[in-house]
Amino acid sequence: MKNRIKTSGLSIDNSLYQLIDQEIAPGTGVESKQFWQSLAEINAAMGGRNRELMLERDQIQGKLDDWHKTHFGKIDMQEYKNFLRETGYLVDEGEPFKVSTENVDDEVALIAGPQLVVPVDNSRYALNAANARWSSLYDALYGTDIILEVEGCKKTAKYNPVRGQQVIRYVRDFLDQAAPLAIGSHHYVTRYKVRSGKLIVVMGDGSETELGWRECFAGYRGDADTPSSILLRNHNLHIEVLIGEGFYIGQGDLANVYDVVVESAITTIMDCEDSVAAVDAEDKIRVYRNWCGLMKGDLTTTVMRGNEAMERSLNPDLEFIAPDGEPATLPGRSMMFVRNVGMHMYTDAVTCDGEEIAEGFLDAMVTVLAAKHDLLGNGKFKNSRKGSVYIVKPKMHGPVEVAETVALFGRVEEALGLASNTLKIGIMDEERRTTVNLKECIRAASERVVFINTGFLDRTGDEIHTSMEADAIIPKNKIKNSKWLLAYEDWNVDIGLEVGLPGHGQIGKGMWAAPDNMAAMMEQKIAHPRAGANTAWVPSPTAACLHAMHYHQVDVRARQRQLTSCPRAQLEDILTIPVLDGRKVNESDLIKELENNAQGILGYVVRWIDQGIGCSKVPDIADVELMEDRATLRISSQHLANWLHHGITDKQQVRKVFEKMAEIVDRQNVRDPEYRNMAPDFDNNIAFQAALDLVFKGRETANGYTESVLHEHRREAKAQGHR
Repeated sequence: MKNRIKTSGLSIDNSLYQLIDQEIAPGTGVESKQFWQSLAEINAAMGGRNRELMLERDQIQGKLDDWHKTHFGKIDMQEYKNFLRETGYLVDEGEPFKVSTENVDDEVALIAGPQLVVPVDNSRYALNAANARWSSLYDALYGTDIILEVEGCKKTAKYNPVRGQQVIRYVRDFLDQAAPLAIGSHHYVTRYKVRSGKLIVVMGDGSETELGWRECFAGYRGDADTPSSILLRNHNLHIEVLIGEGFYIGQGDLANVYDVVVESAITTIMDCEDSVAAVDAEDKIRVYRNWCGLMKGDLTTTVMRGNEAMERSLNPDLEFIAPDGEPATLPGRSMMFVRNVGMHMYTDAVTCDGEEIAEGFLDAMVTVLAAKHDLLGNGKFKNSRKGSVYIVKPKMHGPVEVAETVALFGRVEEALGLASNTLKIGIMDEERRTTVNLKECIRAASERVVFINTGFLDRTGDEIHTSMEADAIIPKNKIKNSKWLLAYEDWNVDIGLEVGLPGHGQIGKGMWAAPDNMAAMMEQKIAHPRAGANTAWVPSPTAACLHAMHYHQVDVRARQRQLTSCPRAQLEDILTIPVLDGRKVNESDLIKELENNAQGILGYVVRWIDQGIGCSKVPDIADVELMEDRATLRISSQHLANWLHHGITDKQQVRKVFEKMAEIVDRQNVRDPEYRNMAPDFDNNIAFQAALDLVFKGRETANGYTESVLHEHRREAKAQGHR
């Protein structure tokens, strides 16, 4: 707490103060002194109410616990709904309305496509995601399990032409579906050229044809008679066919096509929250500096490829010639949101009268100040062409908290000299009280809302914690097919369509967690656009590239129009708690569930605590790498806490399983030179103790959130010199 700057009644970490004063504020028209004065005023006006809302959460949870204790094993749905209304957990639904959000970029309002979520504290990840707007479909297919590694078709260090031919055939099939020819197939094209604003396609027999849908032709590069690329369009998404004889792939191709690039990550959420391990001012500075660099367009990072150092930066826009012969430009980067922390988070980076301020206040002020560079055109590129700032706000509980966030955004706009409703809000439908009141949550932000999405992991964690006293919960792998979850996924889309979100914002779906299992993703994740969602989360640029094909296969807007005639999902189904039938689990299934949860918790927590890694691929118990963040941690820790509370297991057994799994996690990380083994000195290992605390204290922790335990132990680790 040394080296503090005191101004406007605030005590501010000196390095954070310097970041605002010297790097973020200059060029925004906002002086550093004015910034801190405004933050002090926001804290004075809203800080007390923020704490009241957190207390209200605890009070409601206490009432829920008491009710379930007195109704254990016998829940009457009507009585349960009456109770929820009496406590204010469930509010009455108002009259029909439509959202009216204005100045929304096409990437959010009109284009259906994949969405990346990346920790903004990692500059390499952030730049990779921002640049994932365009990706090579050839590379994505060649390097993943979609193309089977049968004899002769394996991935090799040197290009394998046999495997390459399988990729080319796959892509030609895709082109036939997304941009079909009037006659014939892309498989048999020998030449593409442009004549009188039309794409002319020469077939193997010398005949000429055109596209089946003329509107699919969007432009070209190079000479019209011998273009270097052809730009196609389908469902508002673009495909670029790259042509050139000088490339070894193109030399073996009938039409000299050497790659097909698809518009992939249409939007990206630069995350300050669940995928980031930011526990103090030092960490927050890294978060804010990278976000500011993205908004200015000058963020760079150095990566090593072998012994060669390469500098990465943001990609420029793409220049084409439109069919009418005029120049045309397409964005070269994903349209960026920023996810601030939830209302329950507090930070000592800034204090007032010795008390930490709400971290969400600081996030809002700093991330929006940085975004002013984009709004004012100070940087190299434009993120929002409509003059908006897109902020995803997680973990809000019901419409009152949404309204409070809207009020915060209004104060930030006034403080930083922005027009009303410049700040747009993405509502994460990941808490049960938000789900059951989703329509009223959207109403509270009807002039700002641009995003609602379902998140299975956090939502399940909250489901377990909310109903902790109801009974033991079913095994984790069965929850995905439970009545409440299926209804929740449909309900989110139903409400979004009912309030007119299409054309104003996104209806989103959650993450595919297995980044190395792309074949399964291609089989299953098409369900998201078919469900009426115009975006869904993916774990990598490669996954974004592949998932983009689904949005060529499914006309999401047409699907949404179909769904408007379907009845809404049932509230009673959402409120059906997924409890164990008979409260018994056989010994084999019990051990399997305990080991799976414990191994997942340890694999994630050890990196969070010892290395400050908030999101990464973590091997599961079967050595399958899964993307893990605090949401996955919340569900696993709450599930074990629930079984412990209801006597399905006990502390001694849990401890024994954690010790066994710690040895496995140690072996899985043996090649990491910065890794610290947890075994055998478990009692003195900070990460191991943090993992146990997440379970043993999980029932008492507010809403089952993991941050309080993680932050305490991470700070302890940093104090001992862990990086």
